[in-house]
Amino acid sequence: MEWILIAYFVIINILAVYATIHDKKSAIKHKWRVPESTLLILAAMSGCVVMYITMRIIHHKTKKLKFMLGIPVIFVLEVLAVFCVKVLIS
Repeated sequence: MEWILIAYFVIINILAVYATIHDKKSAIKHKWRVPESTLLILAAMSGCVVMYITMRIIHHKTKKLKFMLGIPVIFVLEVLAVFCVKVLIS
């Protein structure tokens, strides 16, 4: 069961990085963009940390408050959710 969770996190984080980089390249080339909702959903599916780091490295969406504030908020909510579940299980 543990390896399934690890595989999930690896896949979501790879998708989050790919989507962020793809959106940046598409923006430069004035081509079809990844919808913001898709990026935020990937962040909410536990891809928020690597997506935020990727955004900072490639300077993508860094002027959008929705991302610069929203993704850290998603991370904090995820940590709180894990903490609450752990407390409930114990």
